[in-house]
Amino acid sequence: MKKTVITTSITGMALCLGVLFMVAGCGSKSNNTEKGTVAAVKAKVKIAVVSSANVPVTDVYPSTVLANVTNNIGPQSSSRIQKIYAEVGDFVKAGQIVAVMDDVQLKQSELTMKNDSTEYSRLKKLYDEGGVSKSDLDAAALVYNVARSQYKNLLENTVLRSPVSGVITVRNYDRGDMFSMGTPVYVVKQITPVKMLVGISESDYTKVKKNDKVSVAVDALPGKTFTGHISRIYPTMDAGTHTFNAEVLVNNYDKVLRPGMYARVTVTFASEYNVVVPDNCVLKQQGSGVKTVFVLGDGNVVKSTVVTLGSHANDKYEILSGLKDGDKIVVEGQSSLKDGEQVDISER
Repeated sequence: MKKTVITTSITGMALCLGVLFMVAGCGSKSNNTEKGTVAAVKAKVKIAVVSSANVPVTDVYPSTVLANVTNNIGPQSSSRIQKIYAEVGDFVKAGQIVAVMDDVQLKQSELTMKNDSTEYSRLKKLYDEGGVSKSDLDAAALVYNVARSQYKNLLENTVLRSPVSGVITVRNYDRGDMFSMGTPVYVVKQITPVKMLVGISESDYTKVKKNDKVSVAVDALPGKTFTGHISRIYPTMDAGTHTFNAEVLVNNYDKVLRPGMYARVTVTFASEYNVVVPDNCVLKQQGSGVKTVFVLGDGNVVKSTVVTLGSHANDKYEILSGLKDGDKIVVEGQSSLKDGEQVDISER
């Protein structure tokens, strides 16, 4: 009896082990089938057809914002300052009075001019009546004209006016100070417009023309761009840097550009007809600097193609080499693709 029970137990165990191996085998086959299904899934991508367009040829140059005109205001000779009318930061108009100097000499000159004018008028009447000679009248006229010129000169150097419309950037004296030669009472700068000097390579000398449009950006005003034009091209080259200066003017009507600001001036020389692609389709290999684009080939197989980039503007890259008109490129879903992979094209 015991022998029979042991045999039955061994037989039952064998049957159980057989069932387990069968289940395991079925499970293994199912997993293999699922893996095969995953491997067959194709990456979904979107495609665009490459085309060419006119691409501006530009270059960016560092510069500094300058006042269009800078004037030092002061009299021709030493004198005491009677009145001060303008402060640093004030905007003044051309001809506006900014200071008055001691006027003693001016009053004396005015009196002399009036006396000489009276004498000339008296002799003119006598000359008309035949009472004096022409030479006497001419002499009186000369004296009067000299006195009048002296008065005008003293007036300009006593009542100081701004020669341009601009902003006062320096005031060196206070009321009652004695003005001394060499240091102006005021410095006024015209900032409508402002100008910049741009050093351009001599190889581009024939490409730059007067009145060419430029764009200007300054670090102090991020996100803003100002339009200007080339107002003057300097005729000589710098022998050390092999560059020439082009003077750029920007209207600056709102007066937000100020002298001393660091600027970047973009000069457009011409335009070239090249392939243009969206910038997000260009892949950059880290460490190598190589740029690639996936190009769709026969059988919906993609090929990783090395391209040479040109300028970048409005979310697009200029392609100098590697692509041609009519090529179909991957513009979405390219980040995980591999060279030679077959893809599924989604409708755009």
